[in-house]
Amino acid sequence: MTDRKLLVVCGPSGAGLGEVVSRVFALRGDAAAATPVTARKPKAGEQDGVGFWFYDLEGWQALKDSGDLLEAMELAGNDYGTSRRRVEEQFRAGKHVLLNLPVERAARLKESMPEALCVYVAPSSDAILRERFEAAGRSALEVSVRMEQAARQKALASFCDAVVHSDDPDAAAHALCDMLP
Repeated sequence: MTDRKLLVVCGPSGAGLGEVVSRVFALRGDAAAATPVTARKPKAGEQDGVGFWFYDLEGWQALKDSGDLLEAMELAGNDYGTSRRRVEEQFRAGKHVLLNLPVERAARLKESMPEALCVYVAPSSDAILRERFEAAGRSALEVSVRMEQAARQKALASFCDAVVHSDDPDAAAHALCDMLP
C-alpha cells in the first residue's frame, strides 16, 4: 500500500525514544513495529517472531544475498537488521511501520529505502540530556561518555527528515503521529 509509511525514529540514549514510541502505538492503532531479524541463537524462552525473527548463518546470508535487509549491523558478535519483507507485510496489513533504531542503522535504512521518513528525537538541549543521565544515577564518567556519544549521533543525523524534541513525551508522540497520513 503506497499510503502506508515507514517512520524511523532515532536518537541518543536518554532521549526517551522507547517512551515516545510506546505512546505513538497507543495513539495510533494503525501503527505497528516490524519485528527485527537476527542471526543470533534464541535465548531461553525466546520464540521466533516474538521480539526477533531468528536465522541461522545460512539463512542470514540468504537474506543479505536477496537484498531483503534494509539495514543490518553487527553488535557484540551478532547480526541484527530490518527485513524489507517484514515491513511490507505490515503495509499489506494496512499498518504504518514505526521503527526505533540507532542512528547508524537508521542512516543505512534511509539509503536502502529513501521514502522512509526518518526523525531524530532528542531533548531540546544538551543540558536536559545531561540532567537525565545524572538523574538516572550515572557516574560523571558515564555522563561524559554518553554526552560524547550523543554529540556524535547528532552529527550523523543530517540524513533525518525532521527533528522532534522529547522534553514532553506526549507532545513528541503527537508530533510523530501528525507525520503519518
